[in-house]
Amino acid sequence: MNRILLESTELDGNHIVRLTGDRARHILRVLRARPGHFLRVGCINGPLGTATVRALTEETVTLECQWNAHRPRRPPVDCLLALPRPKVMRRLWAQLAAIGIDRIILTNAAKVERMYFDSHVLKPETYRPLLIEGLQQAGDTCLPDVRIIRRFKPWIEEALEENVRSGLRLVADNACPMSFREAVAARNVACKRVLLAVGPEGGWTEYELDQFRAHGFQPFSAGSRTLRTDTACIALLALVHDALRITAHSGPCFC
Repeated sequence: MNRILLESTELDGNHIVRLTGDRARHILRVLRARPGHFLRVGCINGPLGTATVRALTEETVTLECQWNAHRPRRPPVDCLLALPRPKVMRRLWAQLAAIGIDRIILTNAAKVERMYFDSHVLKPETYRPLLIEGLQQAGDTCLPDVRIIRRFKPWIEEALEENVRSGLRLVADNACPMSFREAVAARNVACKRVLLAVGPEGGWTEYELDQFRAHGFQPFSAGSRTLRTDTACIALLALVHDALRITAHSGPCFC
């Protein structure tokens, strides 16, 4: 953990919190904190801050927190992801939160097994702790919003414009001759917010790609290699974040 995250409900009126469990064990056994030590903390969906260790036992840690005036900015990146196998999705939750995502939209697709949607990895009590784990690694507090879409066609035709903020829309397609850099440049827009669509390991169907094109998505390819969903997703999101970083410093992406 690079930052200990707290729920607002855990704090009393004097910004005192008493921790047990994994966070307490990390402070006691990994950080080897002692009374008077300062720790980096954050309030989930709230500000960053520091905490002073006030008391310790073998299993508990008492902290007094002080908060910064400003909250971290939510990442300007949304990911529309064809739901992968449950064990892959379990691995992805923390990685997605760590790399920086505002909204995770998990969708059905022709090459997605319907039974995946019945998995416990899609239950908030399973994925929320994993998202928090990723945020603690990254030192962020902005918990991604999770949406689960069981029917792709009605959502993209009826709900996409209403539920996803405007910005650059990209869809990964290994058969596309255009690279990521070329795809972004082709849109000739300042890259301030991105919605990235990542398909199943078998790829999007032509019908699904037609739907994406009809709704303003620019296809691109990251290379000819077929990657596992978790590898592809994080690699592509790294490209997106780099494009946003370039835009913040020099204007339109790659133009």
